[in-house]
Amino acid sequence: MKAPDEELVALVVATKNAAAFGELVRRHQGLVRGMLQRMCRNHALADDLAQDAFIRAYEKIGTFTGKGAFKSWLCSIAYTEFLMAARKRRSTERAMEKFKTGLDDSEAPRDMGNVVDLDRALATLKEEERIAVVMCYSCGLSHSEAAEATGMPLGTVKSHVNRGRAKLQAYFQEAEEMAS
Repeated sequence: MKAPDEELVALVVATKNAAAFGELVRRHQGLVRGMLQRMCRNHALADDLAQDAFIRAYEKIGTFTGKGAFKSWLCSIAYTEFLMAARKRRSTERAMEKFKTGLDDSEAPRDMGNVVDLDRALATLKEEERIAVVMCYSCGLSHSEAAEATGMPLGTVKSHVNRGRAKLQAYFQEAEEMAS
């Protein structure tokens, strides 16, 4: 189907056309999966969250108003799924902490030699910075679309992107100096 996203959405809303929604999934699954993989740094979890996001999008597709881009609406749903999973994870970690029985947590970090990759660099950012950078650079959302997707004020998104970009530049510069 070569129809624009908005036409496919209208078709899904009007007729619950599975093929039209399947085309929307095909068009945007790479974007959603990539965004989630960079946010949570766990490929299996990101795939699960992406699947949940598409299920939620199908259930809520009637709420898409067409005011913004479909991809930013979809990224907003994926971001919400990410936040819910993070809350569950933190809750589970707190519960497990109570039942911990003196296990040794010290695991030596893996030596990757001089290999520096973006995922490692992104892991050094604060969560909000990482989310803003991933949405704006990896997903190609504008600052205003990222603000809409995350619910953050536009100025906050811009600040997170600028701080995140500066930290990434410093990280890669340091890694390059160490490799020389």
